[in-house]
Amino acid sequence: MHRQFDTDIEVLRSSVTTMGGLVERQFARAVDAVRLGDLDLVAQVLADERQVNQLHVETDLRCNRTIARRQPIAIDLREIIAVIHTINDLERIGDEAKKIALKSRVIDLAGAPIAMERIERMSALVRGMLDAAIDAFVRHDARAASLLGERDDEVDALRDELIADLMAGMGARPRTVSPALALIFVVQSIERVGDHAKNIAEYVVNVVEGIDLRHATPAGSGGLPSS
Repeated sequence: MHRQFDTDIEVLRSSVTTMGGLVERQFARAVDAVRLGDLDLVAQVLADERQVNQLHVETDLRCNRTIARRQPIAIDLREIIAVIHTINDLERIGDEAKKIALKSRVIDLAGAPIAMERIERMSALVRGMLDAAIDAFVRHDARAASLLGERDDEVDALRDELIADLMAGMGARPRTVSPALALIFVVQSIERVGDHAKNIAEYVVNVVEGIDLRHATPAGSGGLPSS
């Protein structure tokens, strides 16, 4: 019985890493569609979206069947719940990638109000977060949550800086309003991908340490709640 459960868990972990790889590719293609003005990549992102959604449904069903058949407790139950949360976040990253790719259709690179290198810098930081989050999930590395929290602060700062510059550009050059608005939505979607990556790392903390960082007590008010 224990060996059967271990097999079930390994299948779920494999599904997460497969889905994570698909989402990473989808996000990279979406940003490239905007950065390079390559509309052919939009179709590839939409194809990726269908695969991600299918894997999401299949893995969620597998999680529910495993809980019903094995009735896991303690860390085993926390791991399955973490899988459910993780695939939900991965699916939402896929949604954000789709939004980014579709915005490429209304962005004229010749009239873009900011350098695309700035978008690439922000997206590269977020891709690193996503890669680190999936790696933390695989290795049960609870320390990654702290690192991703710091990187998320960097991403937030870049988002605020880019949006401020885009807003200022719209005021100074009215002809850039349309591409600037589209890029604001792109920047916001990139930032949300970072948020989802941070969430995944926090689920690992819950599996390993039994602490739910979503409801952690603020610093200075008595520490983290006990599990």
